[in-house]
Amino acid sequence: MNIERAKNDRWIRGVCGGVANTYGWNSNIVRLATVVIAIIIPGPSTLLAFVVYLVLGFVLPESEEF
Repeated sequence: MNIERAKNDRWIRGVCGGVANTYGWNSNIVRLATVVIAIIIPGPSTLLAFVVYLVLGFVLPESEEF
């Protein structure tokens, strides 16, 4: 399972679009779930979600297909 960042389906770095494409999900649902989970889970989850997203944005390769 090779997750790549989306080249066309992106808002910021393409991480949610890449995850959605890999699993066959709707990218807007993945984005919404990411934000909701970051807000609902108590503690510093918003900052943690932001840091994880940025790290994945720099670590994951960009896709040539989507």
